[in-house]
Amino acid sequence: MAKPRYKFNPESLSFDKIRLGFRSIILRALAYLLGTVIIAVVFNFIFGIFFDSPKEKALKREIAQMTLQYSLVHREMDNLEKVIEHLQETDDNLYRTIFGAEPVQSTQRQGGVGGVNRYSELEGYINSKIVIETEKKLDAIRKQVYAQSKSYDDLISLAKRKEDMLRSIPAIIPISTKDLTRIASGFGLRIHPVYKISKFHAGMDFTAPLGTEIYASGDGTVESVQSSKRGMGNYITINHGFGYQSIYAHLDRFNVRSGQKVHRGDVIGFVGNTGMSVAPHLHYEIKLNNVNVDPVNYFFNDLSAAEYEAMVEIAAKTGQSFD
Repeated sequence: MAKPRYKFNPESLSFDKIRLGFRSIILRALAYLLGTVIIAVVFNFIFGIFFDSPKEKALKREIAQMTLQYSLVHREMDNLEKVIEHLQETDDNLYRTIFGAEPVQSTQRQGGVGGVNRYSELEGYINSKIVIETEKKLDAIRKQVYAQSKSYDDLISLAKRKEDMLRSIPAIIPISTKDLTRIASGFGLRIHPVYKISKFHAGMDFTAPLGTEIYASGDGTVESVQSSKRGMGNYITINHGFGYQSIYAHLDRFNVRSGQKVHRGDVIGFVGNTGMSVAPHLHYEIKLNNVNVDPVNYFFNDLSAAEYEAMVEIAAKTGQSFD
């Protein structure tokens, strides 16, 4: 209980007991209340700076757990990207090589980039950076998986057409070679018979008597039958599909017409000496996706291993072409 307070009265020369009025009591109570509130606010402010509330502690624990989970997700996505890269390499270097298909372009595998910022709604938060990086990496993986699935769809389609492809690949020697002495010149740099300079020879030359039968080296459609007194002279181009073409030049005469379907082994023409040719022979080319390739790599359907090795050796030694 508070001690009573007194006030000196000069009139009575005595101390009178001070009695507070209602207003004074109210003002004093309000002063005490205001002081208490101020002290509580200051204390709470200081406590909030140096100490976390239970709710803040719980939120911080949750953020730490989420950050750890995102790190684990990043690690798993890195492992997944390595698996996808292995699948892509196997796809390009094995499966597509088997089927003679072009590798998938890296731009197709990665998908489009740039454009509208699709991650703007994730910005502005404490951990926005890690969330956005995770979403970007996940988007990149989605695009690669989609591109790989499309590639496998293409390979499935090629596999279903494998039998047609095997019949279409130009895989036999286009002229009868009971022995290998008819190989006159191989693929690569050779001495030109007329100009006597080193020049790239885009095919193989087979010597043979005039009128010797020439065979289609694979199933296909006769793309063109051309007659000329220059260059390759009379020649035939067959489109085998699957990116393959074969060309038969310096013919004496033809046995097919443009647009005609032919099968491997069909007689399409006869050996001649037309165009820029110095002796009766067949100039034979193979193109894959419009690029000349060495025909010697495709004679696997009618030669034994020993005969093939002998052919490769002979073709490599010949120094001058016949056209």
